[in-house]
Amino acid sequence: MTMAVISGDGVFSHVFIGAADVDVSTRFYDATLGALGVKNLGPFGSGWVLYGKDKPAFIIAKPGNGEAPSGNGVTIGFAAATPAQVDAFHAAGLAHGGSDEGAPGARGHLPGAYAAYLRDPAGNKVVSYAFTDGN
Repeated sequence: MTMAVISGDGVFSHVFIGAADVDVSTRFYDATLGALGVKNLGPFGSGWVLYGKDKPAFIIAKPGNGEAPSGNGVTIGFAAATPAQVDAFHAAGLAHGGSDEGAPGARGHLPGAYAAYLRDPAGNKVVSYAFTDGN
């Protein structure tokens, strides 16, 4: 049985981001996404690494055109079940080559929002949000 490379969720088929160094980015995403219950589902093709809960939805790899990854202005948000998971996501990211883009805490622009922002080792901006009001 082969695993689908992309799974979709009714809105997105997948998110694919560039990694300057796939091994470094894999360590970062294993730690940060692991804190959210998202697993490294293994390699695919020539250098892709697939992540998901049960099926792939997030992919990292060197850009296919051989140029440096670029994601200025793009933010990818990952859902957390609790503020504690957001805290763990942020701490794991800092410990695995990421940089702070917004410490864990309440976000006043959305009711009940608790979030933390990071830049991954390739400079991509990622965030994890939990909603304490049930949204």
